[in-house]
Amino acid sequence: MINTDIIIVGAGPVGLFAIFEAGLLKMRCHLIDYLPQVGGQLSEIYPKKPIYDIPGFPSVLAQDLVDNLMKQAEPFNPTFTLGERVESLEKRGEKDFLLTTNLGTAIHAKVVVIAGGLGCFEPRKPEIKDLEKFENGKGVNYMILDPEKYRNQKMIIAGGGDSALDWAIFLSDVCSELTLVHRSESFRGAPDSVNKVMKLAEEGKIKLFLNTNILSISGTTNLEEVELINAKTQEKTTLKTDHLIPLFGLSPKLGPIENWGLNLDKNAIVVNTDDYSTNVPGIYAIGDINTYTNKLKLILCGFHEAALMTHSAYKYINPGVKYTMKYTTVQGVNEF
Repeated sequence: MINTDIIIVGAGPVGLFAIFEAGLLKMRCHLIDYLPQVGGQLSEIYPKKPIYDIPGFPSVLAQDLVDNLMKQAEPFNPTFTLGERVESLEKRGEKDFLLTTNLGTAIHAKVVVIAGGLGCFEPRKPEIKDLEKFENGKGVNYMILDPEKYRNQKMIIAGGGDSALDWAIFLSDVCSELTLVHRSESFRGAPDSVNKVMKLAEEGKIKLFLNTNILSISGTTNLEEVELINAKTQEKTTLKTDHLIPLFGLSPKLGPIENWGLNLDKNAIVVNTDDYSTNVPGIYAIGDINTYTNKLKLILCGFHEAALMTHSAYKYINPGVKYTMKYTTVQGVNEF
């Protein structure tokens, strides 16, 4: 079991800045995110997009901001669980929370901070019978965490965006047999990536099926076969495979957080603007996932919320302990 002071659900920019603010108060943080890397939407959706409203930066690329936040948090030694989804949260007593992920990782903490942006990013799944039967390590995955897992394996990637194209290019030298399936004749990804994929197909390094949908999947315990159908000719093709990776993008959802007894307004968590606490003592919500009067969904507002939240969390964890506010301009970060 992982033990920490604060569990931060969501490793986007606001969650990352909360590490720094908590570290100044000598509180340890463990972050959990369903995405395989930190950064949230900034890294997953628009890493090269410039951001113009971060104080002190007339313009900063989204991924550069994430990288800088990680450097800022580094002195406080945060720990991470990435590529796993929060499954349940149990409040076992005051300052006593147990969070469990879909893969069984257990994390114990005194405070829980929800910094999930728009919520948990869940994969858009194709409508295929028995799809769930082959999830959780049985052949169907919706993101690629460790490419080496697929070395000398047969894989089918479904999708037509940048993610599908980039992984097809990369894994063409890893998998023993790689197939790319796309339901249209044209791709949505970068032209250079499209050209590389077409060349790989011409060279016989990957199999390419356009205007093609996945009709069915089958296997005994693990995935063994995928049946394809051409949308124009209705011709069917059955392929042997070890893995199916549908890459149809991600959609934000509140997920299991809906069942935590929190006051909700639509898909947002209602908070007290004194410290961004929820109606459940010990649980806070910061960033785009919370709501209050005059709420602005801006990263810089999330940074402000993180600062106030951490000071409240310190008092919650250490009742009666007097703390004198110190400034990093007077005392270096490594001295906190």
